[in-house]
Amino acid sequence: MLRAAEDTRTPARTAPPTWMVIALACAGQFLVVLDVSVVNVALPSMRTDLGLSASGLQWVVNAYSIAFAGFMLLGGRAGDLYGRKRMFLVGLALFTLASAAGGLAQEGTQLLLARAAQGLGAAVLAPSTLTILTSAVPEGAARARAIATWTAVGAGGGAAGGLVGGLLVDGLSWRWVLLINVPVGALVLAGAASRLVESRAGDRRRLDLPGAVLVTAGLATLAYGIVQTEAEGWAAPRTLVPLCAGVALIGLFLAVEARTEAPLMPLKLLRLRSVASANSAMFVSGSAMFCMWFFMTLYAQNVLGYSPLDAGLALVPSSLAVVVGSKSAPRLMPVVGARSTAVLGTLLAAAGFFWQSAMTADGPFLTAIMLPGVLMMAGAGLAATPLASLATSGAAPEDAGVVSGLVNTSRVMGGSLGLAIMSTIAASRTGDSVSGEDLTAGYALAFRVSGVMLLAGALLMLLWLPRRISRR
Repeated sequence: MLRAAEDTRTPARTAPPTWMVIALACAGQFLVVLDVSVVNVALPSMRTDLGLSASGLQWVVNAYSIAFAGFMLLGGRAGDLYGRKRMFLVGLALFTLASAAGGLAQEGTQLLLARAAQGLGAAVLAPSTLTILTSAVPEGAARARAIATWTAVGAGGGAAGGLVGGLLVDGLSWRWVLLINVPVGALVLAGAASRLVESRAGDRRRLDLPGAVLVTAGLATLAYGIVQTEAEGWAAPRTLVPLCAGVALIGLFLAVEARTEAPLMPLKLLRLRSVASANSAMFVSGSAMFCMWFFMTLYAQNVLGYSPLDAGLALVPSSLAVVVGSKSAPRLMPVVGARSTAVLGTLLAAAGFFWQSAMTADGPFLTAIMLPGVLMMAGAGLAATPLASLATSGAAPEDAGVVSGLVNTSRVMGGSLGLAIMSTIAASRTGDSVSGEDLTAGYALAFRVSGVMLLAGALLMLLWLPRRISRR
């Protein structure tokens, strides 16, 4: 597990209580993950108000998540070099200002730019939340519980997005799914500025801006190419050019990282089995699981006729299940091991995805939404804690920030590309139809493919993950 470097330690008289550090770190993580999913129930209202196309709706989600994933390694390294508290404050301030801009947007382009700026702020903020937490809590069972809390809060943020979004859209308007971040962000900002203690590790090397630009451009171009397949097909030039360009940019990023003196992503970290295997597993799991909230809210509103609030309430059991799964993991990990806990959670989630793929256009709440949703999210929560613990184990203290950034990057990067792929798969089955039966068939196919991906992820974990968390 990560251990704080010597210069991260502060005298007891200046250090805030551990519970307060955990609360502030988790509050920051909750906000950035909440905004990945909170817009889902607001998408139909956004489309009506701003005249967005179907692909434009997808980019309301992806503009945030791609910027989030692409710049998170840069945010993690900046925290190591210039201070975790400082980056926490800078990221949260940018996130809050961008939320205000998005809530006041008058056209689709303004909204997409604001969402990308939100993602950039989240990328600077998110790695610091985990590094601040691991620096404040001693290695061992206490840190495992703290990481479980961080995981549960993050997963709960994604899960609570439907309910929070439904309440705000029904009670006020879609704009408040973004504007609500302004008072909450200001409150957390004030608490962090006054209570957190600065920490950093390593010397003040330059930041690898070319690497950050290359990986973000590569991800965005690759996602754009995948989205183009919906209208153009896989063999069309408008699809192949961005797909090949995205792969080339990511390859160029890896070449730059191998040659630069201060890489954004030190490739030596990938030689650590725990880091490489856990992040690969997170990428695959994120690719499958990220689309769950997107399709569930669309199914509830577009097929079953739920209001935004009803759709949010329908997902409350799933929100509770992900928290229960996350908090149960630290109890299982000492008994059966981190690897077995992650595999068990992934298989449980896969069962929920296959159940959900049997959905019908007139399905009852209990079997069409609640029970499969509980299985999916309980499994997701159970798998996330051991994967995060394994992914942050065995690395040197000076790489704490970049490893923490990689944890979030793998999950969100996988989710961004997975959403693009699953949306394309669903659209290939639905076509131009808006009937409940055809929409359901498209959503069901996406859930079925996600279930297959989770089975592949479970096999990957079984063969590659270390059995237990390594100590450094």
